[in-house]
Amino acid sequence: MIRITIPFHLRTLSGVEGEIALDVDRTAPTLRDVLDVLEARYPMLKGTIRDHVTGQRRAFVRFFACGQDLSNEGPDAALPDGITNGAEPLMIVGAIAGG
Repeated sequence: MIRITIPFHLRTLSGVEGEIALDVDRTAPTLRDVLDVLEARYPMLKGTIRDHVTGQRRAFVRFFACGQDLSNEGPDAALPDGITNGAEPLMIVGAIAGG
């Protein structure tokens, strides 16, 4: 079971309150695997976290897990053990920019 937190506006869009728990059918799930399952379960999130065509992370979306910024990791890199065993959530965070 993988736990995920998403930003407030995406929780509102998907009708989710609090954390999301997902079953990902892989021994060593990757970020791509988790996002595929997330978007399949909540199709209204397609295109909000990653681009429809390229699958690239949206510019103002960041991924954090186990005290690490995973935003620049490849989508097929294995997730940390703390995420795959459910000890910690994968945090999808909306970045803030401005001056």
